[in-house]
Amino acid sequence: MPKIRKIPARMCVACKQMRPKRELIRVVRTPAGEIKVDVTGKLSGRGAYVCPTPQCAEAGVREGRLQHALLAPIPEDVGADLERAIETVRTAQSRSDQPKIIRIPAGARPPRA
Repeated sequence: MPKIRKIPARMCVACKQMRPKRELIRVVRTPAGEIKVDVTGKLSGRGAYVCPTPQCAEAGVREGRLQHALLAPIPEDVGADLERAIETVRTAQSRSDQPKIIRIPAGARPPRA
């Protein structure tokens, strides 16, 4: 019987929607006190999540929701970094809509029965 893995969910600080963690963009306050957009999702520190939409990113910065979640003031350049991360996510999603072709080398195929 296949093992079913639980998909971790997180809440967007702007729109308050629960979404799978992989679909959101993480903003982190590092132990050194820097605020960074964490595209890998693996930086250590306190994190907050934002939907990959310009509306949520803008609301998170403008309305102080990221500042409240991270317990630190948000620098001006974080907004620009969020916009770049949103564009990256959107281009990746548009590429993933295309069908994937997986080629298996002849030597790696199992023998036919």
